[in-house]
Amino acid sequence: MNCRIPAASPLALALALAGALHPLAALAEEADAVPLDERIVVTALRTPVAADRVADTVTVLDEAQIVAAQPIALTDVLLRTPGISMSRNGGYGTTTSLRIRGADAGQTVMVIDGMRLSDASSTAGGYGFANFLIDDADRIEILRGPQSILWGSDAIGGVVNVRTRRAAAPLEGSFAVEAGTHDTVSARAGLGGTSEAVDWRIAASRFATDGISARANGKEDDGYRRSAASGTMTYRVAPGISLDLRGYWSDSRNAFDGTSGDSLAYGRTREWSGYAGVIFALLDGRLANRVAVLQTETDRENFDPARQVRQLTFDAHGRVRRFEYQGTYTFSEAIQAVFGAEREEQRMTTASPANSTAAYALVPSRANTESVYGELRVTPLTGLTLNGGARYDHQSRFGGNTVFSAGAVYTPNGGATILRASYDEGFKAPSLYQLFSMYGVADLKPEKAKGWELGAEQGFGEALRLSATWFERDTDNLIDFAYCPASGTLPDICYVPGTGTGTGTSRFGYYGNVKASHARGLELAASAKWGVLFAQGNYSWIAAEDRTQGSSTYGRQLQRVPRHLANAELGVALPQGLRASLAARYSGESYNAATGTAVLDDYWLVDVRAQWQVMERLILQGRIENVGDQKYETVSGYGTLGRTVYFGLRSRF
Repeated sequence: MNCRIPAASPLALALALAGALHPLAALAEEADAVPLDERIVVTALRTPVAADRVADTVTVLDEAQIVAAQPIALTDVLLRTPGISMSRNGGYGTTTSLRIRGADAGQTVMVIDGMRLSDASSTAGGYGFANFLIDDADRIEILRGPQSILWGSDAIGGVVNVRTRRAAAPLEGSFAVEAGTHDTVSARAGLGGTSEAVDWRIAASRFATDGISARANGKEDDGYRRSAASGTMTYRVAPGISLDLRGYWSDSRNAFDGTSGDSLAYGRTREWSGYAGVIFALLDGRLANRVAVLQTETDRENFDPARQVRQLTFDAHGRVRRFEYQGTYTFSEAIQAVFGAEREEQRMTTASPANSTAAYALVPSRANTESVYGELRVTPLTGLTLNGGARYDHQSRFGGNTVFSAGAVYTPNGGATILRASYDEGFKAPSLYQLFSMYGVADLKPEKAKGWELGAEQGFGEALRLSATWFERDTDNLIDFAYCPASGTLPDICYVPGTGTGTGTSRFGYYGNVKASHARGLELAASAKWGVLFAQGNYSWIAAEDRTQGSSTYGRQLQRVPRHLANAELGVALPQGLRASLAARYSGESYNAATGTAVLDDYWLVDVRAQWQVMERLILQGRIENVGDQKYETVSGYGTLGRTVYFGLRSRF
């Protein structure tokens, strides 16, 4: 049975969107002043390429759009783009799941400044998004659909690529400060410079809030504190040779509740990522090469002050080390090849210490993956670009896996009209936890996805731009938790590995390749402007359904994936430096769990934002989020932010 949607909802959404997107009102984004054939996308080819030569759907948010949105967390701005939904167990800092086109939460790749972020000790092995705030970001790219050809494991839903600010002057700086409801304070600052030999920038941020109760029935607030820093440096050693150094670090503390309500429990999460690479050109610059080593580490600890002996309840450490080579060979302006090789080493230790003085063991687990990939992009005719690629991965646990992709994009008029079609494959390797924990199964296979999409964009100068994309995706071998029989003789798989069967230690369940799903959907988007007025909006219809043969939930919408999503914004940007807008976001009904009848109600959230450039290098800003103080849930039983008010200022100097 599919999730109930009120009969009037699709019509109401369409009318609301149409009204917000009338061509006489439009978005005055700085990006719209740039002709599409001059815009550059990095994520699609892992190297800069013109946007009208990309066959897959990519959303690009530049600095002006990010500043106008005034987000706290990265997810705040991602939710304003097509096909993305989110669930969160409370306020900022609590467990956060991001879904692109209905894909599972762990099926998205997260990248910052070329560094792939993931937590090898987490259940799914991906990135959790709970602790990624907007910080120093000045560009965000969202690449949708299976993208494992160039991005490897986890890229089934898509890729989110964040670039931090780069210096444009010999010495420059920036800062932003804001405060608001729930004693929330956010401060960010950065400093950088550029010269003939060196480009550099460092940035730091601090965020603190008393928050709300994580559980909807709780009485005490669950606060969140986070400190973070990032840095980039490029040193031009000689003509055609440069050294890149990049880093990212965050340290956070979040309080959370138990399943029954208030608790004193809290968690500490420390993340850091480092990158060192050399870029050099050969063959008169036709062959660009990048050799790099990257490492990401995540340390997570949970504490319960109510314990009398040992307050530490969970101790996890994850590490991912990557060695990368990527080459880009330009045969001509019409033919370009990207190819590379990678090695990834995952390591994990986890433990759940008892409330005693007894020592506990952190048992290490590991898996390695070697990969090769290549993609060719050809422009045989003016305006027509074709691409095709393949990737082979060999993992130390499941063995080999191969994926393919192909696509075409055509623009007959320099980007005013764009037609896209693509076929892509993706996969997700089993996480170390799914393989080696007490619920693990060592011979799990990778999740596999095959998807295609058709899309079109049409621009009418700077006044109006429309886009539509239809997509479909089949995913097999989905890893989920399977329960063991409650009575009778247990099968061998229901015993903890290494303890024997029949007389060993039994377990109530295990991870297995037990599910399949099918997703299809339509994404519509538009932006327009007329004089000082602007508007933008999008609507997504996503049917992401269980396709597990023989399951009682076959054909049912996947949990926490709304079928209907919509965004709309209408505002004014005056030449005196004042910008104000009214924005609305809609999330349709969804099931709270894979089974059962509990439904999360649909909701509208309305925000008001304004910013005023009081002088050349100083902007005052303010916003009211959830103006109507709407009560809603993204996870059953967990709280969400009501009406919140923030005021702040920012400057670049």
